[in-house]
Amino acid sequence: MSITPNVTLQGMTTLDVPVKAAYVAEVSSLDDLKQALLLSQKINKPPIVIGGGSNVVFTKDVDGVLIRILLRGISCTSQGDDRLIEVAAGENWHDLVCHCLAQGWYGLENLISIPGSVGAAPIQNIGAYGIELASVLESVTGWDCEQQAVTTLSAGECHLGYRDSIFKNELRDRFIITSVTLRLSVKAITEVSYPALRAELLNPDCATPDQIAQAVAAIRAAKLPDYRDAPNAGSFFKNPFVSAAKAKELVNKYPNIAHWPTSGGAVKLAAAWLVDQAGWKGRREGGVGIHPRQAIVLVNYGGVNGKEIIRFAGQIQADIMNKYGVQLEIEPRVY
Repeated sequence: MSITPNVTLQGMTTLDVPVKAAYVAEVSSLDDLKQALLLSQKINKPPIVIGGGSNVVFTKDVDGVLIRILLRGISCTSQGDDRLIEVAAGENWHDLVCHCLAQGWYGLENLISIPGSVGAAPIQNIGAYGIELASVLESVTGWDCEQQAVTTLSAGECHLGYRDSIFKNELRDRFIITSVTLRLSVKAITEVSYPALRAELLNPDCATPDQIAQAVAAIRAAKLPDYRDAPNAGSFFKNPFVSAAKAKELVNKYPNIAHWPTSGGAVKLAAAWLVDQAGWKGRREGGVGIHPRQAIVLVNYGGVNGKEIIRFAGQIQADIMNKYGVQLEIEPRVY
């Protein structure tokens, strides 16, 4: 294991904010992880764990140990037409999707081109173009810092919701994911209901998994900036949920507002529509701004710090609340 003191984190996160960590521990095994946690205990500072750094905003230096999960490995077990794929948390998510397609293991194609590591996927219950991780998740294995033991949780025990899971709530800062097991299939059961995806496909109802993956990748490339060219954390705001009464009020006032009723009675609104209509799309203040092609992607144009990014996001939140009476929630974790 590599433990390095006084390390700049610029380049370790997709927002590329200029902060430092007192220590960075690069973890490639369970024993490495235990050693890094022991160092955190020794210096009496809680550790911060990241994978690809695609969903975090650092607003200050890390005065303890930043643990980078670099665990690698993919294994497959056959169960009839199903394939149980156990993937180490440090594997790159996009590369995993490509690998599974090449092997003829289907179910992840709609989730191609999402940045970040495999270990982050269940934390966020990542989703795109009609599919969420919940649809293919079998179990999650990790180190329970309270129990001091390796624990495996079934998909049901992960309490997955919209961009939510037990790892953001009851097990927050307690459970460090080391591997994820997915249930995929050698039979293609495609999901092409998402309007933008159907529009991209030549013959959506007969599309193959590879064609779906290519279409999703093309849509994302056209709509979303590459963090290597324009540092960003992907969608910066979650789609908000409002009551049916609030939704009716908004629809009466704004007939074109993007909204979707849910089975629980609440109505989901499109954060991008709200931010765009409020005039923030493409707007920039100094080195931070909203991307001109995607209204909920906040871009670090000039090496600004995390506090400036959060301040800018706060201005957007306040404006949306003032105009629409809707609270936008920041999606990345803020440190």
